[in-house]
Amino acid sequence: MVSATSSRLLDRAPLHLPIKGGGIDLTTPVVLAPMAGITNAAFRLLCREQGAGLFVSEMVTARALVERNEETLRMIVPGEGETPRSVQLYATEPDDLARAVSMIGNEGLADHIDLNFGCPVPKVTRKGGGAALPFKRRLFASLVEAAVSNASRYQIPVTVKMRVGIDSDHETYLDAGEIAAKIGVAWVALHARTAAQFYEGKSDWSKITTLVEHLKPTGIPVLGNGDIWSGDDGISMMRETGCAGVVVGRGCLGRPWLFADLVRAFNGEGQRPLPTLFEVREVMWRHAQLLVKYFDNEHRACRDLRKHMAWYLKGFRVPGELRPQFGMVSSLQEFRSLLDQLEDQPYPESIGDSPRGRRSHSRAVTLPQGWLDDPEELVHVDGDDSGSGG
Repeated sequence: MVSATSSRLLDRAPLHLPIKGGGIDLTTPVVLAPMAGITNAAFRLLCREQGAGLFVSEMVTARALVERNEETLRMIVPGEGETPRSVQLYATEPDDLARAVSMIGNEGLADHIDLNFGCPVPKVTRKGGGAALPFKRRLFASLVEAAVSNASRYQIPVTVKMRVGIDSDHETYLDAGEIAAKIGVAWVALHARTAAQFYEGKSDWSKITTLVEHLKPTGIPVLGNGDIWSGDDGISMMRETGCAGVVVGRGCLGRPWLFADLVRAFNGEGQRPLPTLFEVREVMWRHAQLLVKYFDNEHRACRDLRKHMAWYLKGFRVPGELRPQFGMVSSLQEFRSLLDQLEDQPYPESIGDSPRGRRSHSRAVTLPQGWLDDPEELVHVDGDDSGSGG
Protein backbone atom coordinates (compact mmCIF):
# COMPACT_ATOMS: atom_id res chain seq x y z
CA MET A 1 0.00 0.00 0.00
CA VAL A 2 1.24 3.48 -0.84
CA SER A 3 0.18 6.74 0.75
CA ALA A 4 0.22 10.10 -0.99
CA THR A 5 2.04 13.19 0.18
CA SER A 6 2.09 15.56 -2.80
CA SER A 7 1.63 15.97 -6.52
CA ARG A 8 5.02 17.67 -6.78
CA LEU A 9 5.88 16.08 -10.11
CA LEU A 10 3.48 18.46 -11.85
CA ASP A 11 4.26 21.35 -9.51
CA ARG A 12 0.61 22.27 -9.13
CA ALA A 13 -1.58 23.21 -6.22
CA PRO A 14 -3.59 20.32 -4.76
CA LEU A 15 -7.16 19.84 -5.97
CA HIS A 16 -9.39 21.50 -3.38
CA LEU A 17 -12.77 20.15 -2.30
CA PRO A 18 -14.54 22.77 -0.15
CA ILE A 19 -16.34 20.47 2.28
CA LYS A 20 -17.62 21.67 5.64
CA GLY A 21 -14.89 22.46 8.15
CA GLY A 22 -12.42 24.18 5.86
CA GLY A 23 -12.25 21.75 2.97
CA ILE A 24 -9.63 19.21 2.02
CA ASP A 25 -6.78 19.26 -0.46
CA LEU A 26 -6.46 16.20 -2.66
CA THR A 27 -2.70 16.11 -2.92
CA THR A 28 -3.09 13.16 -5.26
CA PRO A 29 -5.73 14.65 -7.60
CA VAL A 30 -7.46 11.39 -8.44
CA VAL A 31 -11.16 10.50 -8.24
CA LEU A 32 -12.66 7.03 -8.47
CA ALA A 33 -15.47 7.27 -11.00
CA PRO A 34 -18.87 6.03 -9.86
CA MET A 35 -19.55 2.72 -11.61
CA ALA A 36 -22.88 0.96 -11.23
CA GLY A 37 -22.53 -2.44 -9.63
CA ILE A 38 -18.82 -1.84 -8.95
CA THR A 39 -18.00 1.05 -6.64
CA ASN A 40 -19.81 -0.12 -3.54
CA ALA A 41 -18.28 0.50 -0.10
CA ALA A 42 -16.26 -2.73 -0.30
CA PHE A 43 -14.57 -1.84 -3.58
CA ARG A 44 -14.00 1.76 -2.48
CA LEU A 45 -12.23 0.56 0.67
CA LEU A 46 -10.13 -1.84 -1.38
CA CYS A 47 -9.02 1.07 -3.58
CA ARG A 48 -8.43 3.37 -0.59
CA GLU A 49 -6.17 0.76 0.97
CA GLN A 50 -4.02 0.87 -2.17
CA GLY A 51 -3.63 4.60 -2.63
CA ALA A 52 -5.14 8.03 -2.22
CA GLY A 53 -7.80 10.22 -3.77
CA LEU A 54 -11.55 10.74 -3.62
CA PHE A 55 -13.78 7.68 -3.86
CA VAL A 56 -17.36 8.21 -5.03
CA SER A 57 -20.32 5.90 -4.44
CA GLU A 58 -22.33 4.10 -7.07
CA MET A 59 -24.95 6.29 -8.69
CA VAL A 60 -28.18 6.51 -6.71
CA THR A 61 -31.38 8.07 -8.00
CA ALA A 62 -32.70 11.09 -6.17
CA ARG A 63 -36.24 9.74 -6.15
CA ALA A 64 -35.22 6.38 -4.68
CA LEU A 65 -33.28 8.15 -1.96
CA VAL A 66 -36.17 10.42 -1.01
CA GLU A 67 -38.52 7.44 -0.99
CA ARG A 68 -36.06 5.68 1.31
CA ASN A 69 -35.62 2.68 -0.92
CA GLU A 70 -33.88 0.11 1.26
CA GLU A 71 -31.22 -0.82 -1.28
CA THR A 72 -30.47 2.83 -2.07
CA LEU A 73 -30.03 3.70 1.60
CA ARG A 74 -27.58 0.83 1.98
CA MET A 75 -25.65 1.97 -1.08
CA ILE A 76 -24.85 5.38 0.42
CA VAL A 77 -23.62 4.05 3.77
CA PRO A 78 -19.91 4.92 3.82
CA GLY A 79 -17.22 2.34 4.24
CA GLU A 80 -15.12 1.99 7.37
CA GLY A 81 -13.15 5.20 7.95
CA GLU A 82 -14.36 6.67 4.68
CA THR A 83 -13.94 10.43 4.58
CA PRO A 84 -14.95 12.53 2.84
CA ARG A 85 -18.18 10.71 2.06
CA SER A 86 -19.03 11.20 -1.62
CA VAL A 87 -22.36 10.30 -3.20
CA GLN A 88 -23.33 10.50 -6.86
CA LEU A 89 -26.94 11.46 -7.56
CA TYR A 90 -28.96 11.00 -10.71
CA ALA A 91 -32.13 12.98 -11.34
CA THR A 92 -34.17 14.42 -14.19
CA GLU A 93 -36.58 16.47 -12.06
CA PRO A 94 -35.24 19.49 -10.15
CA ASP A 95 -37.74 19.01 -7.32
CA ASP A 96 -36.61 15.43 -6.78
CA LEU A 97 -32.99 16.52 -6.74
CA ALA A 98 -33.65 19.39 -4.35
CA ARG A 99 -35.40 17.07 -1.91
CA ALA A 100 -32.63 14.47 -2.12
CA VAL A 101 -29.90 17.04 -1.52
CA SER A 102 -31.81 18.51 1.42
CA MET A 103 -32.26 15.02 2.86
CA ILE A 104 -28.52 14.38 2.57
CA GLY A 105 -27.79 17.68 4.29
CA ASN A 106 -30.40 17.36 7.03
CA GLU A 107 -29.39 13.82 7.93
CA GLY A 108 -25.64 14.25 7.43
CA LEU A 109 -25.44 11.48 4.86
CA ALA A 110 -22.55 12.82 2.75
CA ASP A 111 -19.85 15.49 2.56
CA HIS A 112 -19.81 15.83 -1.23
CA ILE A 113 -22.38 15.33 -4.00
CA ASP A 114 -21.56 14.51 -7.60
CA LEU A 115 -24.20 14.83 -10.33
CA ASN A 116 -24.45 12.25 -13.10
CA PHE A 117 -24.82 13.72 -16.59
CA GLY A 118 -22.59 11.19 -18.33
CA CYS A 119 -24.38 7.84 -18.36
CA PRO A 120 -24.64 6.60 -21.98
CA VAL A 121 -26.73 3.45 -21.51
CA PRO A 122 -29.95 3.30 -23.55
CA LYS A 123 -32.28 2.69 -20.58
CA VAL A 124 -31.18 6.11 -19.26
CA THR A 125 -30.84 8.17 -22.45
CA ARG A 126 -34.14 6.97 -23.93
CA LYS A 127 -35.83 8.89 -21.10
CA GLY A 128 -33.70 11.98 -21.60
CA GLY A 129 -31.37 11.30 -18.68
CA GLY A 130 -27.63 10.88 -18.31
CA ALA A 131 -25.53 12.05 -21.24
CA ALA A 132 -28.65 13.09 -23.16
CA LEU A 133 -29.81 15.64 -20.60
CA PRO A 134 -27.29 18.51 -21.03
CA PHE A 135 -28.65 19.04 -24.56
CA LYS A 136 -31.71 20.59 -22.89
CA ARG A 137 -29.82 23.55 -21.44
CA ARG A 138 -32.61 25.00 -19.31
CA LEU A 139 -33.40 21.66 -17.69
CA PHE A 140 -29.69 21.05 -17.08
CA ALA A 141 -29.33 24.49 -15.48
CA SER A 142 -32.41 23.90 -13.32
CA LEU A 143 -31.02 20.64 -12.00
CA VAL A 144 -27.57 22.02 -11.21
CA GLU A 145 -29.14 25.08 -9.56
CA ALA A 146 -31.42 22.88 -7.46
CA ALA A 147 -28.45 20.86 -6.22
CA VAL A 148 -26.05 23.75 -5.60
CA SER A 149 -28.55 26.06 -3.90
CA ASN A 150 -29.76 23.38 -1.50
CA ALA A 151 -26.31 21.88 -0.85
CA SER A 152 -24.83 25.29 -0.04
CA ARG A 153 -27.06 25.51 3.04
CA TYR A 154 -25.10 22.59 4.48
CA GLN A 155 -21.67 23.51 3.06
CA ILE A 156 -21.76 20.48 0.79
CA PRO A 157 -19.86 20.99 -2.48
CA VAL A 158 -21.47 19.82 -5.72
CA THR A 159 -19.54 18.58 -8.74
CA VAL A 160 -20.69 17.55 -12.21
CA LYS A 161 -19.60 14.60 -14.36
CA MET A 162 -20.55 14.65 -18.03
CA ARG A 163 -19.59 13.56 -21.53
CA VAL A 164 -18.64 15.54 -24.63
CA GLY A 165 -22.20 15.31 -25.87
CA ILE A 166 -24.74 13.05 -27.49
CA ASP A 167 -22.71 12.56 -30.67
CA SER A 168 -20.27 14.53 -32.82
CA ASP A 169 -23.13 16.60 -34.25
CA HIS A 170 -24.57 17.43 -30.83
CA GLU A 171 -21.72 18.32 -28.50
CA THR A 172 -22.85 19.85 -25.22
CA TYR A 173 -19.79 20.00 -23.00
CA LEU A 174 -18.81 23.65 -23.49
CA ASP A 175 -22.26 25.08 -22.81
CA ALA A 176 -22.92 22.64 -19.97
CA GLY A 177 -19.53 23.28 -18.39
CA GLU A 178 -20.05 27.03 -18.50
CA ILE A 179 -23.57 26.78 -17.07
CA ALA A 180 -22.39 24.57 -14.20
CA ALA A 181 -19.41 26.82 -13.48
CA LYS A 182 -21.53 29.97 -13.33
CA ILE A 183 -24.01 28.31 -10.96
CA GLY A 184 -21.18 27.41 -8.61
CA VAL A 185 -20.07 23.79 -8.82
CA ALA A 186 -16.73 22.90 -7.26
CA TRP A 187 -15.46 21.29 -10.46
CA VAL A 188 -16.53 19.76 -13.76
CA ALA A 189 -15.33 16.30 -14.79
CA LEU A 190 -15.37 15.45 -18.50
CA HIS A 191 -15.33 11.96 -19.99
CA ALA A 192 -13.79 12.70 -23.36
CA ARG A 193 -16.20 10.60 -25.40
CA THR A 194 -19.72 11.20 -26.66
CA ALA A 195 -22.64 9.02 -25.62
CA ALA A 196 -22.65 7.56 -29.14
CA GLN A 197 -19.05 6.41 -28.70
CA PHE A 198 -19.97 4.63 -25.46
CA TYR A 199 -16.50 3.20 -24.63
CA GLU A 200 -15.20 2.80 -28.17
CA GLY A 201 -11.64 3.52 -29.24
CA LYS A 202 -9.52 6.16 -27.55
CA SER A 203 -11.01 9.10 -25.75
CA ASP A 204 -10.31 12.52 -27.26
CA TRP A 205 -8.23 14.33 -24.66
CA SER A 206 -8.22 17.48 -26.81
CA LYS A 207 -11.83 18.02 -25.68
CA ILE A 208 -10.57 18.22 -22.09
CA THR A 209 -8.01 20.82 -23.16
CA THR A 210 -10.72 22.84 -24.87
CA LEU A 211 -12.94 22.76 -21.78
CA VAL A 212 -10.03 23.75 -19.54
CA GLU A 213 -9.40 26.82 -21.69
CA HIS A 214 -13.12 27.60 -21.95
CA LEU A 215 -13.61 27.60 -18.19
CA LYS A 216 -10.39 29.41 -17.24
CA PRO A 217 -12.19 32.77 -16.80
CA THR A 218 -14.52 31.15 -14.25
CA GLY A 219 -11.73 29.66 -12.14
CA ILE A 220 -13.58 26.34 -11.96
CA PRO A 221 -11.27 23.31 -12.23
CA VAL A 222 -11.77 20.67 -14.92
CA LEU A 223 -11.03 17.00 -14.29
CA GLY A 224 -10.34 14.61 -17.14
CA ASN A 225 -11.72 11.11 -17.59
CA GLY A 226 -11.04 8.46 -20.22
CA ASP A 227 -8.29 5.89 -20.80
CA ILE A 228 -6.36 6.15 -17.54
CA TRP A 229 -4.85 2.68 -17.47
CA SER A 230 -1.67 3.50 -15.52
CA GLY A 231 -0.18 6.13 -13.26
CA ASP A 232 1.81 7.49 -16.18
CA ASP A 233 -1.45 7.96 -18.12
CA GLY A 234 -2.69 10.20 -15.31
CA ILE A 235 0.41 12.36 -15.52
CA SER A 236 0.18 12.47 -19.32
CA MET A 237 -3.44 13.58 -19.26
CA MET A 238 -2.74 16.42 -16.85
CA ARG A 239 0.32 17.56 -18.80
CA GLU A 240 -1.38 17.39 -22.18
CA THR A 241 -4.69 18.96 -21.22
CA GLY A 242 -3.96 21.24 -18.28
CA CYS A 243 -6.72 19.57 -16.26
CA ALA A 244 -6.63 19.79 -12.47
CA GLY A 245 -7.05 16.08 -11.81
CA VAL A 246 -8.09 12.76 -13.28
CA VAL A 247 -11.11 10.50 -12.87
CA VAL A 248 -10.44 6.76 -13.01
CA GLY A 249 -13.08 4.28 -14.10
CA ARG A 250 -12.52 1.06 -16.01
CA GLY A 251 -8.75 1.21 -15.50
CA CYS A 252 -9.05 -0.01 -11.91
CA LEU A 253 -11.31 -2.98 -12.68
CA GLY A 254 -9.40 -5.97 -11.36
CA ARG A 255 -6.52 -3.57 -10.63
CA PRO A 256 -7.24 -1.54 -7.48
CA TRP A 257 -3.47 -1.08 -7.17
CA LEU A 258 -3.82 1.44 -10.01
CA PHE A 259 -4.29 3.97 -7.20
CA ALA A 260 -0.89 3.03 -5.79
CA ASP A 261 0.54 3.49 -9.28
CA LEU A 262 -1.08 6.93 -9.56
CA VAL A 263 0.41 7.96 -6.21
CA ARG A 264 3.80 6.75 -7.43
CA ALA A 265 3.50 8.72 -10.65
CA PHE A 266 2.34 11.94 -9.00
CA ASN A 267 5.14 11.70 -6.44
CA GLY A 268 7.74 11.17 -9.16
CA GLU A 269 8.75 7.76 -7.89
CA GLY A 270 10.24 5.26 -10.30
CA GLN A 271 9.13 1.69 -9.67
CA ARG A 272 5.59 0.70 -10.61
CA PRO A 273 3.57 -1.62 -8.37
CA LEU A 274 3.40 -4.81 -10.44
CA PRO A 275 1.97 -7.52 -8.19
CA THR A 276 2.69 -11.18 -8.74
CA LEU A 277 -0.25 -13.56 -9.06
CA PHE A 278 0.12 -14.55 -5.40
CA GLU A 279 -0.14 -10.88 -4.42
CA VAL A 280 -3.15 -10.44 -6.71
CA ARG A 281 -4.90 -13.46 -5.21
CA GLU A 282 -4.62 -11.90 -1.73
CA VAL A 283 -6.21 -8.71 -3.06
CA MET A 284 -8.97 -10.90 -4.49
CA TRP A 285 -9.42 -12.58 -1.10
CA ARG A 286 -9.53 -9.22 0.66
CA HIS A 287 -12.17 -8.07 -1.84
CA ALA A 288 -14.28 -11.13 -1.09
CA GLN A 289 -14.09 -10.56 2.66
CA LEU A 290 -15.07 -6.91 2.29
CA LEU A 291 -18.04 -7.85 0.12
CA VAL A 292 -19.29 -10.34 2.70
CA LYS A 293 -19.15 -7.64 5.34
CA TYR A 294 -20.86 -5.13 3.02
CA PHE A 295 -23.74 -7.38 1.95
CA ASP A 296 -23.92 -9.31 5.24
CA ASN A 297 -24.63 -12.31 3.02
CA GLU A 298 -21.88 -14.64 1.84
CA HIS A 299 -23.73 -16.02 -1.18
CA ARG A 300 -24.71 -12.57 -2.44
CA ALA A 301 -21.15 -11.35 -1.92
CA CYS A 302 -19.78 -14.24 -3.99
CA ARG A 303 -22.29 -13.56 -6.76
CA ASP A 304 -21.15 -9.95 -6.84
CA LEU A 305 -17.51 -11.03 -6.87
CA ARG A 306 -17.92 -13.20 -9.98
CA LYS A 307 -17.86 -10.29 -12.43
CA HIS A 308 -14.46 -9.22 -11.13
CA MET A 309 -12.73 -12.57 -11.73
CA ALA A 310 -11.85 -12.13 -15.41
CA TRP A 311 -10.51 -8.64 -14.70
CA TYR A 312 -8.25 -9.79 -11.86
CA LEU A 313 -6.90 -12.77 -13.80
CA LYS A 314 -6.48 -11.03 -17.17
CA GLY A 315 -3.12 -11.92 -18.71
CA PHE A 316 -2.15 -14.49 -16.10
CA ARG A 317 -1.74 -18.15 -16.99
CA VAL A 318 -4.63 -19.88 -15.27
CA PRO A 319 -5.53 -23.53 -15.93
CA GLY A 320 -8.49 -23.78 -18.28
CA GLU A 321 -10.55 -25.81 -15.84
CA LEU A 322 -10.16 -23.16 -13.10
CA ARG A 323 -11.30 -20.04 -14.98
CA PRO A 324 -14.97 -21.02 -15.28
CA GLN A 325 -14.99 -22.13 -11.65
CA PHE A 326 -13.90 -18.66 -10.56
CA GLY A 327 -16.82 -17.28 -12.54
CA MET A 328 -19.28 -19.47 -10.64
CA VAL A 329 -17.89 -19.21 -7.10
CA SER A 330 -20.59 -19.41 -4.43
CA SER A 331 -18.80 -19.54 -1.06
CA LEU A 332 -15.66 -18.21 0.60
CA GLN A 333 -14.44 -21.74 1.25
CA GLU A 334 -14.74 -22.60 -2.43
CA PHE A 335 -13.09 -19.33 -3.42
CA ARG A 336 -10.13 -19.86 -1.10
CA SER A 337 -9.67 -23.37 -2.47
CA LEU A 338 -9.55 -22.03 -6.03
CA LEU A 339 -7.10 -19.28 -5.09
CA ASP A 340 -4.78 -21.80 -3.46
CA GLN A 341 -4.58 -23.77 -6.71
CA LEU A 342 -3.02 -20.85 -8.58
CA GLU A 343 0.71 -20.90 -9.29
CA ASP A 344 2.69 -17.74 -8.68
CA GLN A 345 3.97 -15.81 -11.69
CA PRO A 346 5.09 -12.28 -12.57
CA TYR A 347 2.62 -9.59 -13.49
CA PRO A 348 1.78 -9.74 -17.24
CA GLU A 349 3.13 -6.31 -18.19
CA SER A 350 2.41 -6.83 -21.89
CA ILE A 351 -1.34 -6.58 -21.39
CA GLY A 352 -1.53 -5.24 -17.85
CA ASP A 353 -2.42 -1.72 -19.00
CA SER A 354 -4.73 -2.72 -21.84
CA PRO A 355 -8.39 -1.63 -21.82
CA ARG A 356 -10.79 -3.60 -19.66
CA GLY A 357 -14.43 -3.43 -18.69
CA ARG A 358 -17.09 -2.40 -21.15
CA ARG A 359 -16.07 -2.36 -24.82
CA SER A 360 -18.46 -1.35 -27.55
CA HIS A 361 -18.86 0.15 -31.00
CA SER A 362 -20.39 3.51 -31.80
CA ARG A 363 -24.12 3.47 -32.15
CA ALA A 364 -27.02 5.85 -32.42
CA VAL A 365 -28.10 7.16 -29.04
CA THR A 366 -31.61 6.22 -28.00
CA LEU A 367 -33.49 9.45 -27.19
CA PRO A 368 -37.07 10.58 -26.50
CA GLN A 369 -39.01 11.53 -29.61
CA GLY A 370 -38.19 15.07 -30.74
CA TRP A 371 -35.40 15.44 -28.18
CA LEU A 372 -33.04 17.16 -30.62
CA ASP A 373 -35.60 19.65 -31.95
CA ASP A 374 -34.91 22.52 -29.57
CA PRO A 375 -32.06 22.70 -27.02
CA GLU A 376 -33.72 25.67 -25.28
CA GLU A 377 -37.00 23.85 -24.67
CA LEU A 378 -37.79 23.47 -20.98
CA VAL A 379 -39.03 19.90 -20.83
CA HIS A 380 -40.47 17.67 -18.16
CA VAL A 381 -38.60 14.38 -18.09
CA ASP A 382 -39.83 11.43 -16.08
CA GLY A 383 -36.53 9.64 -16.29
CA ASP A 384 -36.09 8.66 -12.66
CA ASP A 385 -37.05 5.28 -11.36
CA SER A 386 -37.41 3.86 -7.91
CA GLY A 387 -34.11 2.03 -7.93
CA SER A 388 -30.41 2.87 -7.94
CA GLY A 389 -27.23 1.45 -9.39
CA GLY A 390 -27.09 -0.57 -12.57
